[in-house]
Amino acid sequence: MELITEFEFELPRGYLDENGELHKRGVMRMATAADEILPLRDPRVVSNPAYLTIILLSRVVTSLGTLTNIRPTTIEKLFSADLAFLQNMYQQINSMEELTETCVCPACGEKFKKPINFTRAE
Repeated sequence: MELITEFEFELPRGYLDENGELHKRGVMRMATAADEILPLRDPRVVSNPAYLTIILLSRVVTSLGTLTNIRPTTIEKLFSADLAFLQNMYQQINSMEELTETCVCPACGEKFKKPINFTRAE
């Protein structure tokens, strides 16, 4: 069985960069112990514990559209809906629960589990 550590996603709104380009698709990796511990020493987190979310997400979001150097300032500029989406995704992929959701077959009504898809159907 292969361990999946990176997950693609699509933001509900998207990140609008300084050139006016909208970035919606990205990749988030699972967090390591260092990802959760090291930001606690960051002066921005020490003075404002709510900033921990910004630092954590900037460490685990590995790409966003054409951007590959995700910094805290990138996460700060996200729309609230996108920040909430990434926080929820972070919780889901780093929990000890299996990454599945329960679905119901529209044809027969049978319930089944399928892997969670963080991207929208195209």
